[in-house]
Amino acid sequence: MKTPKQYQFIIQLGRALHIYGVPSYKIQIYLSEVAKTKGIRGSFMDTPTWINYVFYSENEDQSYNHIESVSPGGLNLGALSRSVEITDQVLDDKIDFDEASLQLRMVYKQSKKVNHLILSLAFALGAGSFSLLLGTNWISCFVASLMGFVVYSLTYLGEKSKFVNNTLEALAAFVVTILIGLLSLSLPDLNIPLTILSAIIIFIPGLAITTALEEITYKSLVSGSAKLFDAAVSLFKQFFGTILGLSVLPLFFDININSVVSDMPIWSKYLGIPLLAVCLLPIFQVRRKDMIYGILTCIISYSVTILLSFSGILISTFIGSITVVLISHLFSYITRSPRHVFITQGIIMLVPGSKAFMGISTVFLGSPIESAGNLGSQVAYILMGVVGGLLFTGSFNTK
Repeated sequence: MKTPKQYQFIIQLGRALHIYGVPSYKIQIYLSEVAKTKGIRGSFMDTPTWINYVFYSENEDQSYNHIESVSPGGLNLGALSRSVEITDQVLDDKIDFDEASLQLRMVYKQSKKVNHLILSLAFALGAGSFSLLLGTNWISCFVASLMGFVVYSLTYLGEKSKFVNNTLEALAAFVVTILIGLLSLSLPDLNIPLTILSAIIIFIPGLAITTALEEITYKSLVSGSAKLFDAAVSLFKQFFGTILGLSVLPLFFDININSVVSDMPIWSKYLGIPLLAVCLLPIFQVRRKDMIYGILTCIISYSVTILLSFSGILISTFIGSITVVLISHLFSYITRSPRHVFITQGIIMLVPGSKAFMGISTVFLGSPIESAGNLGSQVAYILMGVVGGLLFTGSFNTK
C-alpha cells in the first residue's frame, strides 16, 4: 500500500532525525508539532531500532499505521540543523511537502560525504587533547594522538568490513592496548592506563548514558532503557578489549601499568579544552556558522565547573548544565540553529564516561588508574547534576 502523500514528509522527517542522533522524545515533539500545524492527527513512537507512525482521520474512524525498521543513529549536528531549517520552512508555509522532501534527500546525500583526512586528524588531536586534560605528560600525549589515528583507521575499516564494524569498540581497545604496551618498553615514562583511555575516548559512551537517562526522565522508558543498556554494553566491550590486551602483554613482556607522575605545566591542561572542542566539530559535522559558538559553549561549560569546583562535583555540574542550556538558547537565537546543536557540545564536557571507565578499571585491576576518590559516586553525582540541570531548565519540553 502506498503511503498517503500528506504523510510522506512526516515519515521522512522522523527517519532523518533518528539517523542524525536526536533523542527519541525530541523526535516525537518535532513530528507532533509538524502534524498539528498542518492539521494532521497522529501519534508517534521512536525507539533505537524502529519508528511507529499512526495517523488518524478527522473523526478517528480510520487510521493509517506505518512501522519502519531503522538502525540506531549517530550524531550529525550539521544535518540535524539543516533538517530543522527545512522543517521550519514547512511550518511557516514557505515550502510545500514535496519541496521539503526533496531537500531532506539532498541533506542525507551531503551527510554521507566524509573528509577522511580531517576526521583522522580530529581523532588524533582529540585523543591528544584529552590526554592534556588528564594531566599526563608530553610523551603520553604524543602517543595518545598516534593511537587516535589508529582508532580512526579501524573505524574506517569498519565501514568496509562487517566483522570489524561489529567488533569495533573491543577491537580498537585491544589493538590500542597492545601497541601502547609495546611502546612503553622503549618509553618508560608512558602513562599506559590514561593513554589507553585517551586513545579510545571517542568510543566512551558518556554522552550516550546521559541521553539515555534524559529520555528515561522524560518518561520515554522503552527508548531510554534500551539506550542505557546499549551504552553499558559498549562500555564493557571497550573494557574487555583493554583488559584482554593487558592480560596478553605480561605473557611476553614485563609491563608496568602503574601511573607515572605528570611533568606538564598547569596551563597545558586547560589548553586541552579548546583543542578538544575544535576536534568535535568535524566528528559531529557541525556547520561552519555554528562552529565558533560550539567551541564557546564547550569552553564556557568546562570553565563554569572548574570555577565552581569548590562547591562540590554535584553543584558545579548542575550549574554547569544550566549554563549550557542558557547559553545554547542565546546561540540558537543568534544562529537560528536548534538548541540541541549547542547543548550536545556543551554537555559532552560534563559527562562522566571516562570516570566510569576508570571506575571499572579500579574494580577489575585492583588498583585505580587515576589518583582520585570514589569514582563511582563521582559518576552518579555528575549524572544527577547534568540531568537535573536539563530538567530544571525545561530542556526536556523543547526541541
